[in-house]
Amino acid sequence: MSPRWEPDPDIRRGNHVIYNLHAHLVFVTKYRRGIFDDAMLTRCEAIMRDVCESFGAELREFNGEGDHVHLLVHYPPKVAISKLVNSLKGVSSRYLRAEYTGR
Repeated sequence: MSPRWEPDPDIRRGNHVIYNLHAHLVFVTKYRRGIFDDAMLTRCEAIMRDVCESFGAELREFNGEGDHVHLLVHYPPKVAISKLVNSLKGVSSRYLRAEYTGR
């Protein structure tokens, strides 16, 4: 077979669509305060993986420092990126505040 017909794991397929959509997202804390520690980053990654799975997306990479996190998300075309970002920020904020500040 020709090389163009070989299966590529990065390209996802639906009934009527072939896509390879990625978004590089950076979420910054308010006033760039360094509040994340290793335990919070680990929990944040788990929360964001769950949110991505609920949207049918895949969290390919996650990395963070004290004042920001980076995400590389592979998402389907039926998902509006604005709704995905809204859910990622809202859900992670709620869970992290409840678990680490007691609010």
